[in-house]
Amino acid sequence: MVQTEVTFDGTSFLLSQDQDVGELRRRIEEATRGAGTFVDVVVVGNRQVSVLITPRSHVTISVATVAYDSRDTGDLDYPYGGYYDVI
Repeated sequence: MVQTEVTFDGTSFLLSQDQDVGELRRRIEEATRGAGTFVDVVVVGNRQVSVLITPRSHVTISVATVAYDSRDTGDLDYPYGGYYDVI
């Protein structure tokens, strides 16, 4: 599978498979035009992460081919969202 790693100011995240890298790049570029904007991404393990992007932010995107990872579904409700999780 193809795995995308994004580093925001030295903190690295592996993106879930359903993340559109082109769209993410566009949102990051757009965020740098203002004083600061949060950009949301879904990372491996189905966690949503919000990153504050400013004109001074340093962002690196790298792509690699790796072995399949079954945790990487991009579903924010999995494994949560069942009946017992709302109690």
